[in-house]
Amino acid sequence: MSADVKQIGERVQEESGTLQRLRSEIGNVIVGQTELIDRLLVGILCNGHILIEGVPGLAKTLAVTTTARAMQTSFQRIQFTPDLLPADLIGTLIYHPQTGEFNVKKGPIFHQIILADEINRAPAKVQSALLEAMQERQVTIGETTFPLEEPFMVLATQNPIEQEGTYPLPEAQVDRFMLKIKVTYPTMAEEHQILRRMARSAPDTTVEPVLAPSDILRLRGLSDAVYMDEKIEEYILHVVQATRSPGDYGLNIGDLIRYGASPRASIALCMASKAHALLQGRGYVTPQDVKSIGMDVLRHRVIISYEAEAEEKSSEDLIRQIFSTVKVP
Repeated sequence: MSADVKQIGERVQEESGTLQRLRSEIGNVIVGQTELIDRLLVGILCNGHILIEGVPGLAKTLAVTTTARAMQTSFQRIQFTPDLLPADLIGTLIYHPQTGEFNVKKGPIFHQIILADEINRAPAKVQSALLEAMQERQVTIGETTFPLEEPFMVLATQNPIEQEGTYPLPEAQVDRFMLKIKVTYPTMAEEHQILRRMARSAPDTTVEPVLAPSDILRLRGLSDAVYMDEKIEEYILHVVQATRSPGDYGLNIGDLIRYGASPRASIALCMASKAHALLQGRGYVTPQDVKSIGMDVLRHRVIISYEAEAEEKSSEDLIRQIFSTVKVP
C-alpha cells in the first residue's frame, strides 16, 4: 500500500504545476477569493455542481466566467428570471410546415459549463428541468433524450438578501449541489488591489486557457486515486452520522436538527476531501482535509428545526459543534 501511495504522490507532484498555472491564470483577473477558486476547482475535479451564495458585487459571476475561460470548454451563462420557461433552458421542438416535421432546437443547457445566474429567481418548472440535467446529465426534448457532453458542470449563484420575486430552491435540488460556497467581503488590502485593477472603463479580464477537456478527465481520475485510509473513511461516516443522531456523540443538539445529512453527503465529503488533498499537492487525505471542506459539503444538507431558528442557530453553528466533538483519528 505504501508503494501505491508513493506512486500517487509522484503523479500528484507532476500535475501540481498544471493546477498551479490554472490558479495563477484565474488570479490574473480575480483578486483574493482563494477559497472560492479552490472550491470551484474541487467541483471540477469531483464532477460536482456548486451553489455560490453572496451579496451582489463580490465577483461571483466573474469568478465562474474566468474559471470557465481558463479551460477549453464550452461555456454558457443563463440569467434566471421569473418569466423563464423550461424551453428557454433545454430547448424545444420547432414545426416546419414545408416538411411537416418537428426539428429539435437545443437550448443553452447544451454546454459543458453552465452559469445559472440568480438561480432562485426561476420558477419550479425551470428548476425541475435543470434538475434532470444536473442529476442524470441528460435532457429530454419531446420523446428524445440527449446526453450532455462531458465534462458537464452547473455553477449556480444566488443572492441571500433579496426575497421579492424569488423561488427558494427545494431541498431535493439543493442536495444535488456537491458544495454550497458562501462568498464574503474582501479585505481592505484586496479591495485596494481590486480598485487598481478594475476601476476603469474597460478592465482587462482576458485569460489564457490552461486545461483541455481531456486534462480535466485525467485530473478527475487522479483525484479518485488519492489515497484515503480506512480510519479517515470512518471519520467521515461518524461526522455524517452525528448530524442524524447527535446524542450518540454527546451532543445536545438533537432538537435543533430537523433532518441530518444523507448518504450523498458522505460520498461528496469523501470525494471533496480527496480533491482538496490533490490541490494541496498531496496524494493522501488527512483529517484536516475533511475539516477544511466539510462545511461547504454539509451546510446545505443539515436542515435545522424551528427551535434552532428561534435560538438564532444556523446549520453552520451546529456543524462546527459536530466537528469539534467527533473524535479525530
